[in-house]
Amino acid sequence: MELPKFILGDNTDYPDAIFIIHTEFPRFIINLENDEVEWFEEFDQHDQKELETETENYIKQATAFYDREVARYDD
Repeated sequence: MELPKFILGDNTDYPDAIFIIHTEFPRFIINLENDEVEWFEEFDQHDQKELETETENYIKQATAFYDREVARYDD
């Protein structure tokens, strides 16, 4: 089974958090409540520079995924 690119996560210890898990490289969890990102990968200096420019794009993708999921629940 192939995992979806994004997964919606929930944890009752963080009732206000909206966790999105990104399952492809670079793997991470983002909390859309505060845009805090936790990376599962180790990065070298070259990767760090690329990540700085791509992080905003990842946040936009995760937000779009969340909006789509919420819209589907409303239907």
